[in-house]
Amino acid sequence: MTDRTAAHDSPPDLSSPDPDWWRQAVVYQVYPRSFADADGDGLGDVRGVTRRLTHLAGLGVDAVWLSPFYPSELADGGYDVADYRDVDPRLGTLDDFDAMVAEAHRLGLKVIVDIVPNHSSHRHRWFQEALAAGPGSAARARYVFRDGRGAHGELPPTDWRSVFGGSAWTRVPDGQWYLHLFAPEQPDFDWRNEEVRADFRTTLRFWSDRGVDGFRVDVAHALVKDLDEPLRDVGDIGVTGEDALPHLPPGSHPYWDRDDVHEIYRDWRKIFDAYSPPRTAVAEAWVPDARRALYARPDELGQAFNFEYLQAGWDAGELRRTIAASLATARAAGASATWVLSNHDVIRHASRLMLPPGTDGDAWLLSGGRA
Repeated sequence: MTDRTAAHDSPPDLSSPDPDWWRQAVVYQVYPRSFADADGDGLGDVRGVTRRLTHLAGLGVDAVWLSPFYPSELADGGYDVADYRDVDPRLGTLDDFDAMVAEAHRLGLKVIVDIVPNHSSHRHRWFQEALAAGPGSAARARYVFRDGRGAHGELPPTDWRSVFGGSAWTRVPDGQWYLHLFAPEQPDFDWRNEEVRADFRTTLRFWSDRGVDGFRVDVAHALVKDLDEPLRDVGDIGVTGEDALPHLPPGSHPYWDRDDVHEIYRDWRKIFDAYSPPRTAVAEAWVPDARRALYARPDELGQAFNFEYLQAGWDAGELRRTIAASLATARAAGASATWVLSNHDVIRHASRLMLPPGTDGDAWLLSGGRA
């Protein structure tokens, strides 16, 4: 393995950076809240990440992907964001973040941050304003509020299901319901709202101006919903969530993988390309392989996580077929294939690939390795 620490004793020349660095990059995910604790309070922090960057450079990685470090109630591990343009004070400050980016760049490392555009925290200022403003208000128009069904509005507006189980709708005291495809603490934005779109453009520029090199787009396939009245049910097709997508015509699901979502990412690409070098992005999109390639087109996000590779078994034939299919799909879209080994949603590959054949990975994990 190349000793990257020695190679970067002096600052690299960033005056003419390679705009395609991401095509061959090795990216290491860091969950800041548990990665390294610089102040001894038992919680990982931004300065802890900074202190360990030399170790990551020594591993030979090219970029660090930071899981959410924003202010959050932690209803979903930080993916419930209360402020998209700040650092959780438990983890540090914006000055700490700037110092971390500067040190990463000194070591020749790129910095990628998570962006969570489908939903905010229920503690976000906008959602608190929406609750206070009431039905029909401009504040509620930033989110998806609807009256319920039934004689007294006591039933959810649709049969849509949360990824975490149960209805995707929660009722508020004035009788309306709000949509959350994940936890009730994660209300969904209404991406038809121009104020929502403009605010995320501001967020992308905010972090790009601070030196961030790219973005990992959380739940990239879920921003746009079919909200034309009357709202339509999914119906009983035997499966729920993203598992329903292969059973429906492409782009027809009422809230997953809508075709209109790609217009948002074409708009974002204009922002990314305004920087030199262009900011990179990668989609987390749990959709069929052919549909995932659409998110990775050059005029959109450019890359998408390859979950087929992550889910492939430790078998030479299966891996060969997965790799060949992934390369062909990426080539057809003009994109680069990605090779995802692990992330925060799955068992780490060192454990996953060494389990005996036929082992249920989730059961093994939940039983502490006894299943």
